[in-house]
Amino acid sequence: MTDLSAFAITQKWPAQRPDVLQLYSLPTPNGVKVSIMLEETGLPYEPHLVSFETNDQMSPAFLSLNPNNKIPAILDPNGPSGRPLALFESGAILLYLAEKTGQFLPADPAARYETIQWLMFQMGGVGPMFGQLGFFHKFAGKDYEDKRPRDRYVAETRRLLGVLNQRMAGRDWLMGSDYTIADIATWPWVRNLVDFYGAGEIVGFSDFPEVARAVDVFAARPAVARGLTLPARG
Repeated sequence: MTDLSAFAITQKWPAQRPDVLQLYSLPTPNGVKVSIMLEETGLPYEPHLVSFETNDQMSPAFLSLNPNNKIPAILDPNGPSGRPLALFESGAILLYLAEKTGQFLPADPAARYETIQWLMFQMGGVGPMFGQLGFFHKFAGKDYEDKRPRDRYVAETRRLLGVLNQRMAGRDWLMGSDYTIADIATWPWVRNLVDFYGAGEIVGFSDFPEVARAVDVFAARPAVARGLTLPARG
């Protein structure tokens, strides 16, 4: 049996199945990227809930794996060359899992880099901008009298939705007929924008029918439906 005791994170979240990949996460847009990817690939894994309510992400155990105190993070006992690998940052984890399993990342070099391009578009644009809009529309920022910060992120969110809407015209997925890690990264954030942040009206979501179509098809996938709930909240 694999011994993961050298990793301090296993002291707080003991591995019941130390021979399979360990996921430390929470069902947020960034977190579910990895749980969805794991469900889609069929790779065995053990999910561990990192609760923000109890500041688990700031615990020494979690920081030992991710010093940036963000979810998700993984510990793969079967990493490269058969050695355990600890990894954080959702985009890096998606790339790792795609290469590990040979799934959801094209083998053709040009298509591979184009997929990574759209993954980076989500990481650098969609996630940060949608998240800021959520703060100013739903959370503490909504009480600010000055609405210019909110309006800035509304405008940027609309611009990004426009880019996605144009890209999706005549396509099943961001890379055409192929479902990839770019989709797994992007559509949870769009879904969250409307369903959790409640920002559909303020951004004029109805103006982006191709995006809405893609989110609906994405959410209907069985692996996505499962991944959106993992790790399960207590």
